[in-house]
Amino acid sequence: MIALSLGPCQAQCVEFSDRASQIDLDAFVKSPSSLLERLRNDKEKLKYRLSGYIATDVSVLPSVQTLISESAPNDRSAIGGALRLAEARCTTTKPAAARQIRDFTKRIGDLSVQAGYSAMGDDGSSAALLPRSNTSTQSSGGGALLEGEWKTKLSDPFKPIPIPH
Repeated sequence: MIALSLGPCQAQCVEFSDRASQIDLDAFVKSPSSLLERLRNDKEKLKYRLSGYIATDVSVLPSVQTLISESAPNDRSAIGGALRLAEARCTTTKPAAARQIRDFTKRIGDLSVQAGYSAMGDDGSSAALLPRSNTSTQSSGGGALLEGEWKTKLSDPFKPIPIPH
């Protein structure tokens, strides 16, 4: 019984609070196109939800293949982005799972998926690869265009930038 419970735990790349529920995973595996129906016209939600599914359990990749074959070309770039996000989330905790995701993406051969996958990694920073809840929305003080308590006053573009000592 212990050996059976260790199998699913080993496949997960993310912490317990970031994992997708088992009910959602089972529903996705049974009917991958239901995800497209639920998240119609919202590519960002599709990208983050699918990356959560993949990072929670890498064994859903065959269902991702089905999802790709049933999706429209404009949804496929979001699926590629989800694959890249999931790979980035698995890189530090489960490198073998990250390698499996990368190999899966290469084997697909769909240009839209590979374009979405590549677009998520082009900038070289990990800020685009983090979940939306972890990214900061505040800008640096030197390049801010608005200032004041409510950010309603235009800042002076010619004001000297403070130099650290």
